[in-house]
Amino acid sequence: MYSLTSDGKGTIRMSGMIDSSHADAVREFFKSVDSGCTIDCAGLEFISSAGLGILMATYKRLSSKGETIKLINVQDTVKKIFLLARFDRLFSIE
Repeated sequence: MYSLTSDGKGTIRMSGMIDSSHADAVREFFKSVDSGCTIDCAGLEFISSAGLGILMATYKRLSSKGETIKLINVQDTVKKIFLLARFDRLFSIE
């Protein structure tokens, strides 16, 4: 189970498990993000390579317009995944 919500003010909340079984819906959600944002990962338990790929594609699309993405409230287990993928070089991770 996963959940993605936006407050309409630039904060997106990701929770649950983002994996390949949810990739199409997550990809469609992030296609609608058209400006820099903060992604609150407090409830995110796991993210697979499919989820990482979606974040990377979103990063590339937004950074080409000078926009940024910040990841906040990242749990240690998920932070390890982001660090292994070297996302700390692209995203601000708190």
